[in-house]
Amino acid sequence: MESSVSTGTVVDGSEIRQLVENKETFQRFVDEKFCELDKDKSGNLNVEELQPIVSNIGKALGLPSRGSSPDSDHIYEEVTKEFLHGKERISKEEFSSVLADFLLGMADGLERDPIFIQTITGQELQSYVNSPEFEAFAVAVYSQLSTDQAEKNIETFLVQALGSIPVDKGMPPISDETVMKNIVKPAIESQATCIDLQAPCGDMNQVVFIEIFKKVVEHATFQLKATPITVARSEKTYDGKGVTRLLHQKSELEKVLQMTWNSLSKDQHGVLPRGYLRVGLDILAPSVDLPPLGAVKQMDEIISEVFKMVRADEGGVLNENEFNKLMLEILATMMLQLEGNSIRVSSVEVVNSSPTPNDFPL
Repeated sequence: MESSVSTGTVVDGSEIRQLVENKETFQRFVDEKFCELDKDKSGNLNVEELQPIVSNIGKALGLPSRGSSPDSDHIYEEVTKEFLHGKERISKEEFSSVLADFLLGMADGLERDPIFIQTITGQELQSYVNSPEFEAFAVAVYSQLSTDQAEKNIETFLVQALGSIPVDKGMPPISDETVMKNIVKPAIESQATCIDLQAPCGDMNQVVFIEIFKKVVEHATFQLKATPITVARSEKTYDGKGVTRLLHQKSELEKVLQMTWNSLSKDQHGVLPRGYLRVGLDILAPSVDLPPLGAVKQMDEIISEVFKMVRADEGGVLNENEFNKLMLEILATMMLQLEGNSIRVSSVEVVNSSPTPNDFPL
């Protein structure tokens, strides 16, 4: 459920599950979305009409945009195939069934890894800038000035300094255009009468930098009070426990492998090109608590290393037994890699408001 936590809420997927399980409400939801997608009003959806929802599902899964990676593009293709099941068009009933499965899968993911929604109002940042901890932080930031950075202008370095303040201290991510426009730029430009922002930052000594930086942060707190920013925060540790759990549940493991094999496109002889192993791994990723391909760089590096170790990228084709054997070898090797070197991922994204079921994924 969505519950209050200090200045924010926790989204754990229960509202999405309630939406799907309430037949009347979900039917109205499907009717609205189907009508929105059915551009030619034929009563069926074709490949082109499905693309907006496929793209949004990819985004909800954490995939990069289409065209960014061949691996993630394969997954977009598989999502489309999951809707169509070999047909050129699908009915509203078929659309509803597949959509329900995707939404329930997302609800499961949010239950495992809830999202914390927080509105940043400047209060946390104001407390931080007035604390002894801030000056020590400012000294550490100034010490990062290298010969290369000294050639940058002061404005650029101040942007970098603001961006290094973590969200739990009250600074939203500066990578967001709204934050840059409404918070960062006005805060830095407020010091234009005190210092030449275009001068090399190497011209500033430590005392001057700390004084200017503190004023910039103080101004950012005023901007946040005037224009609060809502962010979605999530943390996830990939330690191989999900893989271990599935490998010890024989019946569930067989079911997942069967589902994965059936979801992949085979040739006319019923065999699978080995190049689709990564797509197969991505299909079963939710079952072993792994991220989608392309979503976590460190995980992609481990997957590439594991594929080299088991020679999964060699050419040729696989029948179902060979696929299952190799997939088990990949999973077991990944489990060992993650047990010895777990990956922790934190993400912060600016959102317009707290997510509702309609935001996942449509």
